Amino acid sequence: MVRRMRRLAAVTAGAVAAVLLSLTSVEVARAAPKTPPAGVDITGHGLSEPLRLRAETHPAHVVAVIEQVDHRGLVRQSGGPKKEDLGPKYTVVVLAGDTPKQTYDLYPKAVGGPRVYRPAKQPDRKVTAAWYLGRISMSETLRTAGVPLERTYEAVSGGVGGGERIIPEEALNPAQDINEAFSDLRRLLLLNVAVVTVITIGLAGIALLIRRRTR
Repeated sequence: MVRRMRRLAAVTAGAVAAVLLSLTSVEVARAAPKTPPAGVDITGHGLSEPLRLRAETHPAHVVAVIEQVDHRGLVRQSGGPKKEDLGPKYTVVVLAGDTPKQTYDLYPKAVGGPRVYRPAKQPDRKVTAAWYLGRISMSETLRTAGVPLERTYEAVSGGVGGGERIIPEEALNPAQDINEAFSDLRRLLLLNVAVVTVITIGLAGIALLIRRRTR
């Protein structure tokens, strides 16, 4: 009976190790950073020539600009502001290698907050034209990337309005904060799974041992 118990414990331990290893592999795969697009070209008000940003030399700027035009995280509008309320326009072209794939018009100074416009005519296809509410960080993102815009101080809790920033600029990185939060949550879940699994195996072993001894 002792041999059987040892064999059962060994098999169970192997199964637990396999489960934890698979969960860890999934965690590593999810945590691996995605390869950013090849680059972006920016043209518009105040730029005498296109601002060319490439992932090899400016990966952080490329990712930040791409985040501004990622319509999956933006709120779509039924229509855009009046032309006189749009302010300066900046066109962002997203590249895959040297091939243009997507184009968007950004209006960081639009009345009521930044706006993003996706033209129907894209470099390699046609889509439905659409307006989106832009991110409040649009102006600062473009300025940091090299667009000649005046420095702005967006309010942390003031919607699309202005105001004084109460958190230092270097501390404002929502994408990084969210990723870290999810990473911590996944680690906690993995730890909970491991603890519950070990407890369940221990209780099963004790129950089996008691059952065999009472026969």
